[in-house]
Amino acid sequence: MSLKKSIFIIALVLLVDQISKIYIKTNFVLGEHTDVFDWFKILFVENEGAAWGTKLSDIVPFVSDEVAKLSLTIFRIFAIGGIGYWLYDSVKKKSPKILIVSIALIFAGALGNIIDSVFYGMIFNDSYGQVATMFSDDPYGSIFHGKVVDMLYFPMIDTTFPEWIPMVGGNHFRFFEPVFNIADTSISFGVGILLVFNKKAFPKKEEDQGKV
Repeated sequence: MSLKKSIFIIALVLLVDQISKIYIKTNFVLGEHTDVFDWFKILFVENEGAAWGTKLSDIVPFVSDEVAKLSLTIFRIFAIGGIGYWLYDSVKKKSPKILIVSIALIFAGALGNIIDSVFYGMIFNDSYGQVATMFSDDPYGSIFHGKVVDMLYFPMIDTTFPEWIPMVGGNHFRFFEPVFNIADTSISFGVGILLVFNKKAFPKKEEDQGKV
């Protein structure tokens, strides 16, 4: 698979990801939602941390939110540099197509969220109680201090445990809880493909197959 085709996949994912985020940011108030189906909602939230909304400042209490956010963004930039080199090297070595597609999806998703983290703070004003404006004169942050826009929400099961069930009876239960975006989906698909088709993505060399 050529590098041009890989770049096309990356560009396509980024286009869909950024269009969806900009639309949500400029049309929804933070916390606003609309029901597509009972089990699928568009819910506007912003993620200031890593996966699942985890913050470095929650893990290391003496680190401020600002320092934690900057550290996470810088880490993401270095990480995507490594993924980019992996993609280039895989294309150069003519690795299996499924591996290159997977890396391209992971790279596109990571880059999509980095764009939010690096630039959104200096492009948009905040979304608290108002619809944000793009290229605002009063941005909510600065470069490297943006928040990742999430909107895809699938509460496929939203119920209460029956009272007769020990320990959890009467408690509320919801599945699937996380809110995510197109970039997250791209990363998940890329990783999922590698896990499911691991042998095709990383085939053994012929000389290795002959060994006992």
